[in-house]
Amino acid sequence: MDHIQGIDRNQISIFALEELVQNDSWARLIDMFVDALPLDKLGFASLQTAEEGRPPYHPADILKLYMYGYKHGIRSSRKLEHAARVNVELWWLLKGLKPSNRAISYFRTNNRKAFKNAFRHFVLVLKDWDLIDGEVIAIDSFKIRAQNSLKNNFNQNKISRQLKYIDEKIEAYEKQLDEEDDEYQQQELKNKLDTQKQNKQNYHDLQTKLKESGEAQISLSDPDAKAVVLHRNIVNVGYNIQTACDQKNKLFVHADAIGVNDSHALGPMVLACKEILTQDSINALADKGYNTGEQLQICKDHGVVTFVAPKQSSNSGKDCISTEEFQYDPNDDTYACPQGEVLRSNGSFYKKGGYRIKQYKTKACKSCSIRSRCTQNKTGRLIERSEFQQAIEENRDRVLANPDYYRLRQQITEHQFGTLKRQWGFTHTLVRGRENVLSEVHLLFIIYNLRRCMSILGIDELKRRLKILIDIFLCLVGRFRCVLCHFKLIY
Repeated sequence: MDHIQGIDRNQISIFALEELVQNDSWARLIDMFVDALPLDKLGFASLQTAEEGRPPYHPADILKLYMYGYKHGIRSSRKLEHAARVNVELWWLLKGLKPSNRAISYFRTNNRKAFKNAFRHFVLVLKDWDLIDGEVIAIDSFKIRAQNSLKNNFNQNKISRQLKYIDEKIEAYEKQLDEEDDEYQQQELKNKLDTQKQNKQNYHDLQTKLKESGEAQISLSDPDAKAVVLHRNIVNVGYNIQTACDQKNKLFVHADAIGVNDSHALGPMVLACKEILTQDSINALADKGYNTGEQLQICKDHGVVTFVAPKQSSNSGKDCISTEEFQYDPNDDTYACPQGEVLRSNGSFYKKGGYRIKQYKTKACKSCSIRSRCTQNKTGRLIERSEFQQAIEENRDRVLANPDYYRLRQQITEHQFGTLKRQWGFTHTLVRGRENVLSEVHLLFIIYNLRRCMSILGIDELKRRLKILIDIFLCLVGRFRCVLCHFKLIY
């Protein structure tokens, strides 16, 4: 029996690109989606061409290339260039165009704000389609590696260690130089000394730069990247990407890069979601990494109902009675301990960790029968109450009263990160700088939402809705051109 045979490579074949792409192809969906975008309004560069010089590629064509590539884990400009030359679906999508890697790379750099605008535009479209309602938002984050090695990231402790090591080397070389008689060896030692002295000056300059920045750490290759814990206490230099997902269909609505952890991200993320979705009130779900009094207070002040996992009291332990067992009386501003004694404050606020606290204590601790189980403090039990304590307690009570509602957080978010990282390879960024990194994030979130819409609506219904958007867009463009021509005829 013969094997399955291919065609003769020297045989001339006549075919149309349209025949090579299936009707349900991702390429066809991208083609319709990009054609429905108001690229000029969104700020994409090179829409207008000059009268002289080589004409640029239309931004729609390069955007289609990026959307196709990122969906299939092809992200570098050189790999995208290669794919445009060998991938049949890209031949159809780009109408035979084969842009160079430089043109592809410059497009991503020059349109970082446009990517963000396109993502927000699509979010509003999804809201108009009733796929996003904005009533319940889940906030979570994931971390990606940056284009900056760990050895090129410094904090004060690391700089101090290096300076100590260099001083020890300088001292050792100077001692050897005093004891060495051979001229050749002396010259070698002098060269080593000069090198170490130059290294010492470099570290002093780096230390000055770190102090002037006001940051806790500094990165040399990508100044915006920071040392973050990626997973299982493995530290690398990267970005902490904050995300917000809507409950209704688990679609992304917002993204940002805020700090190295989640402690200061809840307020900015939720308020941005309110602005984008024009919501008067939102229920926000988040894990305990977001539980800080200041952020909970910000949400409360802006009409956001939080369901953030509560943190365990800092002085709770096997041999310590939890602070939660002390009952607070807001009328008298006092605490009652489990033994019925009253802890009072002197009414003054003290600064601690960037916020203010009050301290409550009682003299009854001296003769208390359970003091050894309550506190090891020589002066007795001390309760500290944050200025944001009411917001913290209200949030805790809501979570404890609605445990099933809080557990919706895992269903709304987190699973998207597996798609982005494992299937599409977004474990590291290819660009430098916070805004450029976010441009990659926004592009991927557009693709994820579009791919998710395929599952929700079905490809035929999604195409139908995109066709309506294209018709509306073309109608608006046609009206504008008619008005412009009429204006030119008159004047």
